[in-house]
Amino acid sequence: MATPEIAFLSATDLLALYRAGDVSPVEATRAALSQIEEHDPRVNAFCLVDAEGALSQARESEQRYGRGQPRGLLDGIPASIKDVFLTRGWPTLRGSRAIDADQKWEDDAPVVARMREHGAVLLGKTTTPEYAWKGVTDSPLTGVTGNPYDPSRTAGGSSGGSAAAVALGMGRLSVGTDGGGSIRIPAAFSGIFGLKPTFGRVPWWPASPFGLLAHAGPMTSTAADAALMMDVVSERDARDPAALPSERLNHLEAIEGGVEGLRVAFSVDFGYAEVDPEVEAATKAAARTFEGSGAVVEEVDPGFEDPIDAFRIHWYASAANALRAYGRDERELMDEGLVRISEEGAGYSALDYLEAEGQRADLGIHMSRFHEKYDLLLTPTVPIAAFEAGREVPEGWPNPSWMSWTPLTYPFNLTQQPAASVPCGFTSAGLPVGLQIVGAKYDDALVLRAAHTYQTASPLTDRRPL
Repeated sequence: MATPEIAFLSATDLLALYRAGDVSPVEATRAALSQIEEHDPRVNAFCLVDAEGALSQARESEQRYGRGQPRGLLDGIPASIKDVFLTRGWPTLRGSRAIDADQKWEDDAPVVARMREHGAVLLGKTTTPEYAWKGVTDSPLTGVTGNPYDPSRTAGGSSGGSAAAVALGMGRLSVGTDGGGSIRIPAAFSGIFGLKPTFGRVPWWPASPFGLLAHAGPMTSTAADAALMMDVVSERDARDPAALPSERLNHLEAIEGGVEGLRVAFSVDFGYAEVDPEVEAATKAAARTFEGSGAVVEEVDPGFEDPIDAFRIHWYASAANALRAYGRDERELMDEGLVRISEEGAGYSALDYLEAEGQRADLGIHMSRFHEKYDLLLTPTVPIAAFEAGREVPEGWPNPSWMSWTPLTYPFNLTQQPAASVPCGFTSAGLPVGLQIVGAKYDDALVLRAAHTYQTASPLTDRRPL
Protein backbone atom coordinates (compact mmCIF):
# COMPACT_ATOMS: atom_id res chain seq x y z
CA MET A 1 0.00 0.00 0.00
CA ALA A 2 1.33 3.45 -0.95
CA THR A 3 2.56 5.74 1.81
CA PRO A 4 -0.03 8.51 1.29
CA GLU A 5 -2.85 5.97 1.37
CA ILE A 6 -1.62 4.53 4.66
CA ALA A 7 -1.44 8.04 6.13
CA PHE A 8 -5.14 8.61 5.47
CA LEU A 9 -6.46 5.29 6.77
CA SER A 10 -8.67 5.62 9.83
CA ALA A 11 -7.39 4.37 13.16
CA THR A 12 -10.00 1.61 13.24
CA ASP A 13 -8.90 0.46 9.76
CA LEU A 14 -5.23 0.58 10.76
CA LEU A 15 -5.85 -1.59 13.80
CA ALA A 16 -7.55 -4.23 11.65
CA LEU A 17 -4.65 -4.15 9.17
CA TYR A 18 -2.11 -4.43 11.98
CA ARG A 19 -3.84 -7.49 13.36
CA ALA A 20 -3.96 -9.06 9.90
CA GLY A 21 -0.30 -8.29 9.27
CA ASP A 22 -1.06 -6.28 6.13
CA VAL A 23 0.34 -2.97 7.46
CA SER A 24 2.77 -2.42 10.31
CA PRO A 25 2.90 0.38 12.90
CA VAL A 26 6.32 1.32 11.50
CA GLU A 27 4.85 1.78 8.02
CA ALA A 28 2.00 3.89 9.39
CA THR A 29 4.37 6.03 11.47
CA ARG A 30 6.71 6.56 8.53
CA ALA A 31 3.71 7.56 6.42
CA ALA A 32 2.64 10.14 9.01
CA LEU A 33 6.18 11.50 9.32
CA SER A 34 6.41 11.73 5.53
CA GLN A 35 3.21 13.80 5.49
CA ILE A 36 4.66 16.07 8.18
CA GLU A 37 7.85 16.56 6.19
CA GLU A 38 5.91 17.36 3.02
CA HIS A 39 3.04 19.48 4.33
CA ASP A 40 3.91 20.99 7.70
CA PRO A 41 6.17 23.70 6.25
CA ARG A 42 3.05 25.10 4.55
CA VAL A 43 0.57 24.86 7.42
CA ASN A 44 2.71 24.98 10.59
CA ALA A 45 0.65 22.44 12.53
CA PHE A 46 3.49 21.13 14.72
CA CYS A 47 5.62 22.99 17.23
CA LEU A 48 7.57 19.83 18.07
CA VAL A 49 8.17 16.62 16.10
CA ASP A 50 10.06 13.66 17.60
CA ALA A 51 10.59 11.41 14.58
CA GLU A 52 13.21 9.24 16.26
CA GLY A 53 11.09 8.72 19.35
CA ALA A 54 7.98 7.95 17.28
CA LEU A 55 9.78 5.34 15.19
CA SER A 56 11.15 3.74 18.35
CA GLN A 57 7.61 3.50 19.76
CA ALA A 58 6.37 2.10 16.45
CA ARG A 59 9.04 -0.63 16.41
CA GLU A 60 8.06 -1.66 19.93
CA SER A 61 4.43 -1.80 18.81
CA GLU A 62 5.37 -3.86 15.74
CA GLN A 63 7.12 -6.35 18.01
CA ARG A 64 4.04 -6.63 20.22
CA TYR A 65 1.86 -7.39 17.21
CA GLY A 66 4.45 -9.95 16.09
CA ARG A 67 4.01 -11.71 19.43
CA GLY A 68 0.24 -11.45 19.18
CA GLN A 69 0.17 -9.20 22.25
CA PRO A 70 -0.89 -5.66 21.26
CA ARG A 71 -1.18 -3.23 24.16
CA GLY A 72 -4.46 -1.48 24.83
CA LEU A 73 -6.84 0.01 22.28
CA LEU A 74 -4.53 2.29 20.27
CA ASP A 75 -1.38 0.24 19.83
CA GLY A 76 0.66 1.61 16.94
CA ILE A 77 -1.66 4.47 15.95
CA PRO A 78 0.24 7.70 15.11
CA ALA A 79 -1.10 10.56 17.22
CA SER A 80 -0.32 14.11 18.29
CA ILE A 81 -0.90 16.19 21.41
CA LYS A 82 -1.99 19.83 21.56
CA ASP A 83 0.72 21.85 23.26
CA VAL A 84 -1.31 22.70 26.32
CA PHE A 85 -1.07 19.19 27.80
CA LEU A 86 1.96 18.21 29.87
CA THR A 87 3.92 15.52 28.03
CA ARG A 88 6.81 13.73 29.68
CA GLY A 89 10.14 14.56 28.07
CA TRP A 90 8.76 17.36 25.85
CA PRO A 91 8.31 21.04 26.71
CA THR A 92 4.74 22.28 27.11
CA LEU A 93 4.94 25.95 26.17
CA ARG A 94 1.26 26.74 25.43
CA GLY A 95 2.26 28.99 22.55
CA SER A 96 4.00 31.37 24.95
CA ARG A 97 7.46 32.93 24.96
CA ALA A 98 6.98 33.60 28.68
CA ILE A 99 7.30 29.91 29.61
CA ASP A 100 10.83 28.56 30.11
CA ALA A 101 11.41 25.48 27.95
CA ASP A 102 14.61 24.68 29.84
CA GLN A 103 13.15 22.87 32.82
CA LYS A 104 12.30 19.33 33.77
CA TRP A 105 9.23 17.93 32.02
CA GLU A 106 8.48 14.79 33.99
CA ASP A 107 4.69 14.52 33.98
CA ASP A 108 2.01 13.41 31.55
CA ALA A 109 -1.43 14.99 31.60
CA PRO A 110 -4.20 12.39 32.02
CA VAL A 111 -5.02 12.25 28.29
CA VAL A 112 -1.35 11.75 27.42
CA ALA A 113 -0.88 9.09 30.09
CA ARG A 114 -3.90 7.14 28.85
CA MET A 115 -2.76 7.27 25.23
CA ARG A 116 0.70 6.01 26.18
CA GLU A 117 -0.80 3.20 28.24
CA HIS A 118 -2.85 2.14 25.22
CA GLY A 119 0.13 2.07 22.88
CA ALA A 120 -0.40 5.20 20.77
CA VAL A 121 2.68 6.40 18.89
CA LEU A 122 3.22 10.03 19.87
CA LEU A 123 4.61 12.04 16.96
CA GLY A 124 4.85 15.46 18.55
CA LYS A 125 2.95 18.49 19.79
CA THR A 126 0.62 20.73 17.83
CA THR A 127 0.34 24.50 17.71
CA THR A 128 -2.02 26.64 19.74
CA PRO A 129 -2.59 30.36 20.27
CA GLU A 130 -1.05 31.55 23.52
CA TYR A 131 -2.83 29.82 26.39
CA ALA A 132 -5.46 28.67 23.85
CA TRP A 133 -7.26 31.99 24.24
CA LYS A 134 -8.89 32.53 20.83
CA GLY A 135 -10.70 30.84 17.95
CA VAL A 136 -7.78 31.00 15.50
CA THR A 137 -4.26 29.59 15.81
CA ASP A 138 -1.33 31.99 15.84
CA SER A 139 1.05 32.91 18.62
CA PRO A 140 4.17 35.00 19.28
CA LEU A 141 6.08 31.74 19.85
CA THR A 142 5.12 29.56 16.88
CA GLY A 143 3.60 31.91 14.32
CA VAL A 144 0.52 31.30 12.17
CA THR A 145 -1.13 27.94 11.46
CA GLY A 146 -2.76 27.68 8.03
CA ASN A 147 -5.79 25.81 6.77
CA PRO A 148 -5.10 22.41 5.18
CA TYR A 149 -7.38 23.31 2.25
CA ASP A 150 -5.85 26.75 1.73
CA PRO A 151 -2.84 27.68 3.89
CA SER A 152 -3.50 31.39 3.35
CA ARG A 153 -6.61 30.94 5.50
CA THR A 154 -6.91 30.00 9.16
CA ALA A 155 -7.23 26.44 10.36
CA GLY A 156 -9.39 27.79 13.20
CA GLY A 157 -8.49 27.50 16.83
CA SER A 158 -7.48 27.11 19.39
CA SER A 159 -6.78 23.47 18.40
CA GLY A 160 -5.85 24.49 14.86
CA GLY A 161 -2.59 22.57 14.78
CA SER A 162 -4.34 19.37 15.75
CA ALA A 163 -7.04 19.89 13.13
CA ALA A 164 -4.56 20.55 10.33
CA ALA A 165 -2.48 17.55 11.38
CA VAL A 166 -5.41 15.13 11.23
CA ALA A 167 -6.71 16.58 7.96
CA LEU A 168 -3.34 16.13 6.24
CA GLY A 169 -2.66 12.59 7.47
CA MET A 170 0.03 13.81 9.88
CA GLY A 171 -1.19 11.30 12.46
CA ARG A 172 -4.66 9.82 12.67
CA LEU A 173 -5.56 11.02 16.17
CA SER A 174 -5.03 14.19 18.15
CA VAL A 175 -6.16 15.53 21.51
CA GLY A 176 -7.55 19.06 21.59
CA THR A 177 -9.21 21.41 24.04
CA ASP A 178 -12.44 23.37 23.80
CA GLY A 179 -13.30 26.35 26.01
CA GLY A 180 -15.58 28.19 23.58
CA GLY A 181 -15.44 26.05 20.45
CA SER A 182 -11.72 25.32 20.24
CA ILE A 183 -12.17 21.71 19.09
CA ARG A 184 -15.28 22.30 16.98
CA ILE A 185 -14.20 25.51 15.21
CA PRO A 186 -10.99 24.09 13.72
CA ALA A 187 -12.70 20.78 13.01
CA ALA A 188 -15.28 22.66 10.93
CA PHE A 189 -12.73 24.88 9.17
CA SER A 190 -10.36 21.98 8.47
CA GLY A 191 -12.84 19.30 7.42
CA ILE A 192 -12.36 16.79 10.25
CA PHE A 193 -14.38 15.39 13.15
CA GLY A 194 -14.09 16.87 16.63
CA LEU A 195 -15.91 16.13 19.87
CA LYS A 196 -16.26 18.35 22.94
CA PRO A 197 -17.43 15.77 25.49
CA THR A 198 -19.54 16.52 28.53
CA PHE A 199 -17.53 18.57 31.02
CA GLY A 200 -15.49 16.26 33.24
CA ARG A 201 -15.86 13.24 30.97
CA VAL A 202 -12.17 13.49 30.04
CA PRO A 203 -9.96 14.15 33.10
CA TRP A 204 -7.68 17.20 32.93
CA TRP A 205 -4.62 18.06 35.02
CA PRO A 206 -3.20 20.59 35.68
CA ALA A 207 -6.56 22.32 35.53
CA SER A 208 -7.22 24.64 32.62
CA PRO A 209 -7.15 28.34 33.50
CA PHE A 210 -10.52 28.53 31.75
CA GLY A 211 -12.04 26.40 34.48
CA LEU A 212 -15.65 25.29 34.07
CA LEU A 213 -15.67 26.17 30.37
CA ALA A 214 -12.78 23.94 29.30
CA HIS A 215 -13.20 20.44 27.89
CA ALA A 216 -10.61 18.03 26.47
CA GLY A 217 -11.54 15.73 23.62
CA PRO A 218 -10.66 13.81 20.46
CA MET A 219 -9.94 15.21 17.02
CA THR A 220 -10.03 12.57 14.29
CA SER A 221 -11.09 11.89 10.74
CA THR A 222 -14.18 9.90 11.75
CA ALA A 223 -16.67 9.64 14.58
CA ALA A 224 -15.70 5.97 14.94
CA ASP A 225 -12.09 6.94 15.66
CA ALA A 226 -13.30 9.51 18.19
CA ALA A 227 -15.40 6.85 19.90
CA LEU A 228 -12.35 4.62 20.10
CA MET A 229 -10.36 7.47 21.63
CA MET A 230 -13.11 8.18 24.14
CA ASP A 231 -12.80 4.62 25.44
CA VAL A 232 -9.19 5.54 26.26
CA VAL A 233 -9.11 9.18 27.37
CA SER A 234 -12.25 9.02 29.53
CA GLU A 235 -10.61 6.54 31.91
CA ARG A 236 -10.35 7.74 35.49
CA ASP A 237 -7.49 9.89 36.76
CA ALA A 238 -7.39 10.86 40.43
CA ARG A 239 -5.65 14.17 39.69
CA ASP A 240 -8.87 15.77 38.39
CA PRO A 241 -11.37 16.26 41.24
CA ALA A 242 -14.04 17.41 38.75
CA ALA A 243 -13.78 14.30 36.57
CA LEU A 244 -16.88 12.18 36.14
CA PRO A 245 -16.77 8.51 37.12
CA SER A 246 -15.33 6.34 34.35
CA GLU A 247 -18.10 5.10 32.10
CA ARG A 248 -18.79 1.40 31.80
CA LEU A 249 -19.55 2.06 28.16
CA ASN A 250 -17.88 0.90 24.98
CA HIS A 251 -18.22 4.05 22.90
CA LEU A 252 -17.12 2.25 19.75
CA GLU A 253 -19.91 -0.31 20.09
CA ALA A 254 -22.41 2.39 21.08
CA ILE A 255 -22.09 4.25 17.77
CA GLU A 256 -24.08 1.57 15.99
CA GLY A 257 -27.87 1.66 15.91
CA GLY A 258 -28.66 4.65 13.74
CA VAL A 259 -30.96 7.60 14.42
CA GLU A 260 -34.34 6.23 13.42
CA GLY A 261 -37.08 7.69 15.59
CA LEU A 262 -34.84 10.24 17.31
CA ARG A 263 -36.38 13.67 17.87
CA VAL A 264 -33.99 16.15 16.30
CA ALA A 265 -34.19 19.94 16.36
CA PHE A 266 -32.47 21.93 13.63
CA SER A 267 -31.65 25.62 14.00
CA VAL A 268 -29.59 27.45 11.42
CA ASP A 269 -28.98 30.59 13.49
CA PHE A 270 -30.51 30.27 17.03
CA GLY A 271 -32.62 33.29 16.08
CA TYR A 272 -29.75 35.74 16.57
CA ALA A 273 -26.73 34.76 14.45
CA GLU A 274 -25.92 35.76 10.87
CA VAL A 275 -25.03 32.71 8.76
CA ASP A 276 -23.33 32.62 5.37
CA PRO A 277 -25.76 31.30 2.70
CA GLU A 278 -23.39 28.50 1.62
CA VAL A 279 -22.99 27.34 5.22
CA GLU A 280 -26.76 27.48 5.67
CA ALA A 281 -27.35 25.41 2.52
CA ALA A 282 -24.83 22.72 3.51
CA THR A 283 -26.24 22.30 7.01
CA LYS A 284 -29.83 22.23 5.79
CA ALA A 285 -28.86 19.44 3.40
CA ALA A 286 -27.26 17.60 6.34
CA ALA A 287 -30.50 17.91 8.32
CA ARG A 288 -32.35 16.34 5.39
CA THR A 289 -29.88 13.46 5.52
CA PHE A 290 -30.90 12.88 9.14
CA GLU A 291 -34.51 12.77 7.98
CA GLY A 292 -33.55 10.26 5.31
CA SER A 293 -31.95 8.12 8.03
CA GLY A 294 -35.22 8.00 9.97
CA ALA A 295 -34.92 10.85 12.45
CA VAL A 296 -37.85 13.18 13.06
CA VAL A 297 -36.38 16.60 12.30
CA GLU A 298 -38.09 19.86 13.25
CA GLU A 299 -36.74 23.29 12.40
CA VAL A 300 -36.88 25.17 15.70
CA ASP A 301 -34.63 27.56 17.63
CA PRO A 302 -33.47 26.47 21.09
CA GLY A 303 -35.09 29.58 22.57
CA PHE A 304 -32.36 31.49 24.38
CA GLU A 305 -30.77 34.89 23.82
CA ASP A 306 -27.12 35.19 22.90
CA PRO A 307 -25.22 34.46 26.15
CA ILE A 308 -22.16 36.42 24.98
CA ASP A 309 -22.00 38.66 28.06
CA ALA A 310 -21.92 35.75 30.50
CA PHE A 311 -19.36 33.94 28.37
CA ARG A 312 -17.15 37.01 28.05
CA ILE A 313 -17.01 37.52 31.82
CA HIS A 314 -16.06 33.88 32.37
CA TRP A 315 -13.46 33.99 29.58
CA TYR A 316 -11.80 37.30 30.42
CA ALA A 317 -11.70 36.59 34.14
CA SER A 318 -10.09 33.23 33.38
CA ALA A 319 -7.50 34.94 31.17
CA ALA A 320 -6.71 37.29 34.06
CA ASN A 321 -6.20 34.27 36.30
CA ALA A 322 -3.92 32.61 33.73
CA LEU A 323 -1.65 35.67 33.57
CA ARG A 324 -1.79 36.75 37.19
CA ALA A 325 1.77 35.61 37.97
CA TYR A 326 3.35 37.45 35.02
CA GLY A 327 4.91 40.88 35.35
CA ARG A 328 5.31 43.68 32.80
CA ASP A 329 8.43 42.28 31.14
CA GLU A 330 6.81 38.88 30.58
CA ARG A 331 3.57 40.41 29.33
CA GLU A 332 5.52 42.35 26.71
CA LEU A 333 6.45 38.96 25.19
CA MET A 334 2.80 37.89 24.95
CA ASP A 335 -0.02 38.17 22.44
CA GLU A 336 -1.38 41.70 22.83
CA GLY A 337 -4.96 40.45 22.54
CA LEU A 338 -4.49 37.99 25.41
CA VAL A 339 -2.96 40.69 27.61
CA ARG A 340 -5.80 43.07 26.77
CA ILE A 341 -8.60 40.68 27.71
CA SER A 342 -6.76 39.61 30.88
CA GLU A 343 -6.52 43.23 31.98
CA GLU A 344 -10.22 43.72 31.36
CA GLY A 345 -11.00 40.49 33.18
CA ALA A 346 -8.97 41.60 36.18
CA GLY A 347 -11.37 44.51 36.55
CA TYR A 348 -14.45 42.37 37.07
CA SER A 349 -15.78 42.03 40.58
CA ALA A 350 -16.73 38.85 42.36
CA LEU A 351 -20.35 39.93 42.00
CA ASP A 352 -19.91 40.28 38.22
CA TYR A 353 -18.58 36.75 38.07
CA LEU A 354 -21.29 35.32 40.29
CA GLU A 355 -23.97 36.99 38.18
CA ALA A 356 -22.45 35.44 35.06
CA GLU A 357 -22.31 32.10 36.81
CA GLY A 358 -26.02 32.38 37.59
CA GLN A 359 -26.74 33.09 33.93
CA ARG A 360 -24.66 30.06 32.98
CA ALA A 361 -26.69 27.88 35.32
CA ASP A 362 -29.98 29.25 33.96
CA LEU A 363 -28.89 28.43 30.41
CA GLY A 364 -27.99 24.92 31.50
CA ILE A 365 -31.45 24.42 32.99
CA HIS A 366 -33.04 25.80 29.83
CA MET A 367 -31.17 23.32 27.64
CA SER A 368 -31.92 20.42 29.99
CA ARG A 369 -35.61 21.17 29.51
CA PHE A 370 -35.11 21.57 25.75
CA HIS A 371 -33.65 18.07 25.60
CA GLU A 372 -36.67 16.63 27.35
CA LYS A 373 -38.40 17.19 24.01
CA TYR A 374 -35.49 16.84 21.58
CA ASP A 375 -32.78 14.17 21.67
CA LEU A 376 -30.37 16.23 19.58
CA LEU A 377 -29.88 19.75 18.27
CA LEU A 378 -28.30 20.32 14.85
CA THR A 379 -26.73 23.66 13.86
CA PRO A 380 -23.90 24.97 11.72
CA THR A 381 -20.70 24.69 13.74
CA VAL A 382 -19.43 28.07 12.58
CA PRO A 383 -21.61 30.51 10.59
CA ILE A 384 -18.79 31.39 8.17
CA ALA A 385 -16.01 29.59 6.31
CA ALA A 386 -12.31 29.96 7.08
CA PHE A 387 -10.91 33.46 6.54
CA GLU A 388 -7.44 34.96 6.18
CA ALA A 389 -4.85 33.38 8.48
CA GLY A 390 -3.16 35.57 11.10
CA ARG A 391 -6.31 37.57 11.87
CA GLU A 392 -8.65 37.26 14.87
CA VAL A 393 -11.67 38.19 12.71
CA PRO A 394 -12.28 38.43 8.95
CA GLU A 395 -11.17 41.60 7.22
CA GLY A 396 -13.89 44.25 7.47
CA TRP A 397 -15.70 42.38 10.25
CA PRO A 398 -17.71 44.80 12.42
CA ASN A 399 -16.55 43.35 15.75
CA PRO A 400 -12.86 42.84 16.68
CA SER A 401 -13.41 39.78 18.93
CA TRP A 402 -13.28 36.14 17.80
CA MET A 403 -16.39 35.51 19.90
CA SER A 404 -18.43 37.57 17.44
CA TRP A 405 -18.13 34.94 14.70
CA THR A 406 -18.51 31.87 16.97
CA PRO A 407 -22.01 32.43 18.43
CA LEU A 408 -23.10 28.84 17.86
CA THR A 409 -20.33 27.09 19.82
CA TYR A 410 -19.69 28.89 23.13
CA PRO A 411 -23.24 28.46 24.53
CA PHE A 412 -22.50 24.76 25.00
CA ASN A 413 -19.35 25.44 26.98
CA LEU A 414 -21.51 27.39 29.38
CA THR A 415 -23.98 24.48 29.59
CA GLN A 416 -21.22 21.81 29.61
CA GLN A 417 -23.11 19.63 27.09
CA PRO A 418 -21.45 17.31 24.56
CA ALA A 419 -21.19 18.80 21.09
CA ALA A 420 -19.42 17.61 17.96
CA SER A 421 -18.54 19.00 14.56
CA VAL A 422 -18.77 16.69 11.56
CA PRO A 423 -17.87 17.66 7.97
CA CYS A 424 -21.03 18.29 5.92
CA GLY A 425 -19.86 19.93 2.71
CA PHE A 426 -17.76 22.59 1.03
CA THR A 427 -18.21 26.16 -0.11
CA SER A 428 -17.80 27.17 -3.74
CA ALA A 429 -14.23 28.15 -2.83
CA GLY A 430 -13.53 24.58 -1.71
CA LEU A 431 -13.50 25.31 2.03
CA PRO A 432 -15.04 22.83 4.49
CA VAL A 433 -18.32 23.38 6.34
CA GLY A 434 -19.12 21.72 9.66
CA LEU A 435 -22.41 20.48 11.13
CA GLN A 436 -22.66 20.79 14.91
CA ILE A 437 -24.46 17.97 16.76
CA VAL A 438 -25.42 18.81 20.35
CA GLY A 439 -26.71 16.32 22.89
CA ALA A 440 -28.07 16.53 26.40
CA LYS A 441 -25.50 16.57 29.17
CA TYR A 442 -23.91 13.11 29.57
CA ASP A 443 -25.28 11.89 26.19
CA ASP A 444 -21.83 11.73 24.59
CA ALA A 445 -22.49 8.29 23.13
CA LEU A 446 -25.64 9.50 21.39
CA VAL A 447 -23.78 12.43 19.82
CA LEU A 448 -21.14 10.02 18.53
CA ARG A 449 -23.82 7.64 17.21
CA ALA A 450 -25.57 10.43 15.36
CA ALA A 451 -22.31 11.64 13.85
CA HIS A 452 -21.34 8.12 12.79
CA THR A 453 -24.74 7.59 11.21
CA TYR A 454 -24.41 10.83 9.29
CA GLN A 455 -20.87 10.04 8.13
CA THR A 456 -22.01 6.61 6.96
CA ALA A 457 -24.86 8.15 4.97
CA SER A 458 -22.85 11.10 3.65
CA PRO A 459 -19.13 10.32 3.64
CA LEU A 460 -16.75 13.07 2.58
CA THR A 461 -13.55 11.05 2.84
CA ASP A 462 -12.90 11.15 -0.91
CA ARG A 463 -11.95 14.83 -0.80
CA ARG A 464 -8.52 15.58 0.64
CA PRO A 465 -6.74 18.88 1.22
CA LEU A 466 -3.78 20.30 -0.72
